[in-house]
Amino acid sequence: MRSFDSLSEKEILALAISLEEEDERIYADYAEGLRASFPASAAVFDGMREEESTHRARLLELYRQRFGEHIPLIRRQEVRGFVQRRPSWLVKPLGLDAVRKQASAMEVESRQFYERASARSQDVGVRALLDDLAQQELSHEHRAEALETEKLQPETRQKEDEARRRLFVLQVVQPGLAGLMDGSVSTLAPVFAAAFATQQTRTAFVVGMAASLGAGISMGFAEALSDDGTLTGRGHPWARGGITGFMTALGGLGHTLPFLIGNFRIAMLAAMVVVVVELATITWIRHRYMDTPLLSAAFQVVVGGVLVFVTGILIGSS
Repeated sequence: MRSFDSLSEKEILALAISLEEEDERIYADYAEGLRASFPASAAVFDGMREEESTHRARLLELYRQRFGEHIPLIRRQEVRGFVQRRPSWLVKPLGLDAVRKQASAMEVESRQFYERASARSQDVGVRALLDDLAQQELSHEHRAEALETEKLQPETRQKEDEARRRLFVLQVVQPGLAGLMDGSVSTLAPVFAAAFATQQTRTAFVVGMAASLGAGISMGFAEALSDDGTLTGRGHPWARGGITGFMTALGGLGHTLPFLIGNFRIAMLAAMVVVVVELATITWIRHRYMDTPLLSAAFQVVVGGVLVFVTGILIGSS
């Protein structure tokens, strides 16, 4: 890698052209990735892409005047001091807030580059252009705000917020809730059946660990293989499967870990308290994100949990 201070004026201009082209394509990727769910925000990044294209055209014109047609290929990863940017095609789906924060960081880095490049330039014309681009990058954030004001009216922002919430529910809450419900409820019977049958906390703990981890693995694979998310919009299958599997295991481990306590009565009481907390959490999530009436959600969750809990006690006591 080369240090920035070792670059000649010709190489600095070539690097600036490369940076503007890369930023232009990144903003184009952002716009395309957001267009289906957040069309107004996509329009914001379309506007930013057009500005980067204008910057690159000005740099190209100056470079040709000073150094001719051949432009050496110099990329950011070949110069020390640049922050490496993760390609947008590796980040699917694109998060609206994450994309906006990344765009802001890109503008700050570009401005700092132009300020340093201008300070090193000996040519008046080159310095003038670099100073101008530094000022434009400084004002680019304000330009983005102006674009948002123009494109993202209050009603549009509300629609995008609703769309973002729907995606969050679809890709995170639903698979997580399915896993938590399965892990919390389905493992009640084997854990408490083993506890009442043996009156030994270690046996109940081992059974609970096996049931929780086994259910987590099974549910994770089942969710990941259910669909690839391309048509349903449910997100990357392995991310969705990972969320479901983790929450399934967590739901079962919650009332399993108290059986690490040696005293059977205390362990049983602690496990029952955890079950109540788990069922209350599931009820709140269903009410908060699935728009289920609180009483209805509580009735559904509690009845199902109690039935499985009683089943475990009856089998363990028989």
